[in-house]
Amino acid sequence: MSLLELDVRMTFDKFTLAVENTIALEGITALFGHSGSGKTTLLRIIAGLEHNATGRVAFNSETWQCNSGRTFMPAFRRAVGYVFQDARLFNHLDVAGNLAFAQCRASRHSTTLNRDTVVKALDLSGLLSRTPYTLSGGERQRVALARSLLTVPRMILMDEPLASIDGRRKREILPYIERLPRDFGVPVIYVTHAIDEVAAMAENMLLMSEGRIVATGPVTEILSRLDLFPLTGRFEAGAVIEARVIAHDIGDHLTDVAFAGGQLSIPLVDIPVGSPLRVRIRARDVVLAMGETTGLSANNALHGVISGIREDAGAMVDVQITCGSAQVISRVTRRSVRRLGLALGTAVIAIVKSITIDSHRGNPPQQIPQKQSSGGDIAPEP
Repeated sequence: MSLLELDVRMTFDKFTLAVENTIALEGITALFGHSGSGKTTLLRIIAGLEHNATGRVAFNSETWQCNSGRTFMPAFRRAVGYVFQDARLFNHLDVAGNLAFAQCRASRHSTTLNRDTVVKALDLSGLLSRTPYTLSGGERQRVALARSLLTVPRMILMDEPLASIDGRRKREILPYIERLPRDFGVPVIYVTHAIDEVAAMAENMLLMSEGRIVATGPVTEILSRLDLFPLTGRFEAGAVIEARVIAHDIGDHLTDVAFAGGQLSIPLVDIPVGSPLRVRIRARDVVLAMGETTGLSANNALHGVISGIREDAGAMVDVQITCGSAQVISRVTRRSVRRLGLALGTAVIAIVKSITIDSHRGNPPQQIPQKQSSGGDIAPEP
């Protein structure tokens, strides 16, 4: 595990970024927040691209920046890989040439990572002779990932690399990003404002708002906190559950998964029984019942107890239900809360209306099913 120490400040005309956090980096850490919250600015400070930032930046006890000590390590000495939204490949070079340039940069740090390993991991062998303008958006980002890896970085910073890529190509490239920490032993800070990317890939999450980091912790914890819904996005708000495959029903094209609070049936996924996976269930896809119901098309009903209630200024109320050690969120109306007498400690049944499969963590792209409708975002863990 790596430690990133931040005590930095940067002021613009109408905006001030002020971050004082020590962040344990392991796997993929999502840096999430609304547009204008300061995500990209913080990433550039970490990379050494903002000379006007004041304060201190240290990585694994090595000081990269410190005003009191008049230290400022330039970007090229920090050995940080940076993947931009637009890939920023050299258009006058083919893919092989772009990778060769990265290898030249790496010579001052290490020679332990060879090009063939990276090319194979990112499926680039068929692209080496092509120029960037002939590549799709997803292919360009795979080349950008490879170029970043070949500099042998100690950390990779990714600034919304999938923002300009359509849904199908996004699902193709997600597994490559997910495997970076496991296959190459390098932590990733991943900037995004897309909750589905966070839920699919990240282990931990930094939530930014108005230039501050307002919450940190495991994705399953942050995305389930009712008080953070205004920042994580009310429309996509919900809960993330860690589960495990227990059976496949080939006839009905369903997979059964179990977690600490019950079981769920999801559209059939091509992973072995016993495999861990992550399920995201949106609050808007959960209906509450006070007792057993019959005659419903929904296959998934979870028994639990209300552990949190959050009202907003409108008609809707977010209700948190504890099912075992997991949390499920349901979005209901104020009238439903009053009519059903919903309160802390009330026993309810959470009926999951639909689940959407977005990606499978660690699987090669050809095994990723197309988006299906029937209940949460499912992504096997590495």
